[in-house]
Amino acid sequence: MLEIRALESRYGRIAALKGIDLRIGEGELVALVGANGAGKTTLLRALSGVQRVSAGQVVFEGEDITRASSDRRVRLGIVQVPEGRLVFAPLSVEDNLRLGGYTRTRDESDAALVRVFEMFPVLKSRRRQPAGTLSGGQQQMLAMGRGLMARPRLLLLDEPSMGLAPRLVAEIFAAIRELKAAGTTIFLVDQNARAALSVAERGYVLETGRIVLAGTGAQLLADEQVKEAYLGI
Repeated sequence: MLEIRALESRYGRIAALKGIDLRIGEGELVALVGANGAGKTTLLRALSGVQRVSAGQVVFEGEDITRASSDRRVRLGIVQVPEGRLVFAPLSVEDNLRLGGYTRTRDESDAALVRVFEMFPVLKSRRRQPAGTLSGGQQQMLAMGRGLMARPRLLLLDEPSMGLAPRLVAEIFAAIRELKAAGTTIFLVDQNARAALSVAERGYVLETGRIVLAGTGAQLLADEQVKEAYLGI
């Protein structure tokens, strides 16, 4: 579904991504792990079209989208759930969700809303409540639900467990497993390497803008370098 070829991106003179090669097959859940500042969010922003690419290619379902606009990518089905949730605090939960479905017809949006409420019942019970009054975990559910409203072909999840209590982390990853089981293709970025690699079929390790390891989730969990650097073993 997605192929990244020798991708590079810069912030001024600073090279943030240095020749990234990566692929994601349809229906796969692929994880990307790495330390703060490794370039994980930059890569997702480049895939979303909001971060300029200085070299390389992004190919989605056979189409070169390296220079495509961000809204074009959303219409193709590439949808990002951003780090830090970034909900529209004064707007209601339902209005936040509706905004996520702005590229869809009213009927499609209505159907997607039903699906989101089935996955996250707490959002249905608080649909009229301002998003800013939700707890951190509920806001993360809202951010994920807003992404699902666009009916993504490829869902980019940026640090969905960041700042959450262990119980809520378990809930978020249960939702990720549910999405995977329903056939959604997912590219998951998370500092919780153990949780991310545990649900992933394949994974990549990013260090200072370069892919340094790749393998199945199980292989990376068993890798001594990964254990020492990311699992605290």
